[in-house]
Amino acid sequence: MGVNEWLEFPAADQVVAALAKRVGELLTEGVTERGQATLAVSGGSTPIPLFARLAEMELAWDTVTVALVDERWVDTGSPDSNENLVRRHLLQKKAAAARFVGMKNEAATALAGEADCAARLQTLPRLWDCLILGMGNDGHTASLFPGAANLAAATDPHSGRVCMAIHPPAAPHERMTLTLPAILNSRQLILHLQGPEKKKVLARAQEVGDAAEMPIRYILRQQTTPLAVYWSP
Repeated sequence: MGVNEWLEFPAADQVVAALAKRVGELLTEGVTERGQATLAVSGGSTPIPLFARLAEMELAWDTVTVALVDERWVDTGSPDSNENLVRRHLLQKKAAAARFVGMKNEAATALAGEADCAARLQTLPRLWDCLILGMGNDGHTASLFPGAANLAAATDPHSGRVCMAIHPPAAPHERMTLTLPAILNSRQLILHLQGPEKKKVLARAQEVGDAAEMPIRYILRQQTTPLAVYWSP
């Protein structure tokens, strides 16, 4: 299926407005059809304005569960924690009523915490209503990093695993990530990018090459889940 929507906007505030509207529609559709909805989000600086916009939206937030695509294995109060980022910027104002399911637990390592994290995630509805990804300049997405020792296991479509510990070879902190099949278990994938460099990286990822060299290719080449790219300079 690959990219079935490519949406470019001249300014970051315009992409945020359009994307917030899209996410709100997807969550409302889930609540209307099933009485609840799930949203999985990524960390980084790019989604912060989106989180702030969503926090002010009139939605049935008390029927929405927010979860993470990936997490650094650090204290949840750390500035490097995605949970901390989401709590500070998304789970505020109207969105404070949403339920949140994080990845970090009391285990000393992400590997030791895999079972507990998987058990938490298994309590969620089977399909994400919306899952938002970012992408690094090395072509990683979620915490699916090129060169990671267990990247093949984390991207195995038949693993039956919902999450997996992973240690990026060139980034700090051990991570927990949704596996590729868990990411694709979505009604709608959204890739949110900003800046000319990210556009160049994505163009390179769309060329012929080993998916493991740029793991975003696993998302771009899959044939099961609709993928929309939202980009602004």
